[in-house]
Amino acid sequence: MTPLSQGRAAVFEEPIGPKGVRIRDRPKTDAEPGAVAIAVRAASLNHLDLWLAHGAQRVPPPRVIAADGAGVVHASTEARWKPGDEVVVYPVVCCWECEWCRRGENVRCVRFGVVGEHSDGTACELFHIDARNVFAKPKALSWEEAAAFPLTFLTAWRMLTTRARLQKGEQVLVVGAGGGVAVAAIRIARHLGARVFATSRSERKRQRALEIGAEAAFDSAEFSKAVREASGGGVDVVVESVGPATLNESMRSLVPGGRVVICGSTTGVKAEVAMPRLFWGQLDMLGSTMGNASEFQAVLDAIDAGLRPVVDEVRPLNEVQAALERLDAGEQFGKVVLSMEG
Repeated sequence: MTPLSQGRAAVFEEPIGPKGVRIRDRPKTDAEPGAVAIAVRAASLNHLDLWLAHGAQRVPPPRVIAADGAGVVHASTEARWKPGDEVVVYPVVCCWECEWCRRGENVRCVRFGVVGEHSDGTACELFHIDARNVFAKPKALSWEEAAAFPLTFLTAWRMLTTRARLQKGEQVLVVGAGGGVAVAAIRIARHLGARVFATSRSERKRQRALEIGAEAAFDSAEFSKAVREASGGGVDVVVESVGPATLNESMRSLVPGGRVVICGSTTGVKAEVAMPRLFWGQLDMLGSTMGNASEFQAVLDAIDAGLRPVVDEVRPLNEVQAALERLDAGEQFGKVVLSMEG
């Protein structure tokens, strides 16, 4: 089934930035067969929501925003879930029935997408979604924390474990600390036993990166020399989401045989690569997006073992425009969360 948002919701209506997202009331219906209706307690924002608001995603309005959500089961057509169960949403849109989905490769489904972009999202009172997208909420997390991890931690987990094959004791550079995926990557890499370094243009964010596990943090301009010196010759893995502005510096930061894994490109869609550095350095350049349901379960297991998300700020749903403006200004470190209870 296609995810469906109901009740009071934050709806992208006009591609003019944060002010184009407005609170609207949507009719409530019963859950379809195979679906779970979740009374959302908290949802969190991603840069995807900001790009949607600015019209950069080419998604026609109206669209309820937000991929991440946690709440209480309101109604279920599946026996596994009962009213009152505390749950989180696996934020991937897929068919669950094709060959790739049956093989556990949800990211390769022909209908693969992101909740809140390719369907309505979680910034609403009542959210209907396929029961296979529903997982038990980690007991140790608050509602705000439970809404803060799904998309970014799933993305960073796949980048580091599946794509980059990070090993305990290796060294990781996270470029552009402050955004959700970068913060998640710092936390996950430390959880997995890696040494972690980070970059940011902001001195405040560099300090925050140190507080959550980075060993050293550097300014984003020409950071490779400092990274090589601090790491003793270069890092094994670079987590890259900035793109053209930093990609060659990221490659210079690697040891021979190192891996740069890329999940986004906030500074443009085309980058020039120094080809000799790529082949002479025996480097791997890896793309990654989102993650499979099994990887989402692995994140949940890691949270049970002590991994924690980082919440930047919590605002009530009716302040969604201000929350998006915080993202637009690049002020956040971690996730900006919307509470349905305020």
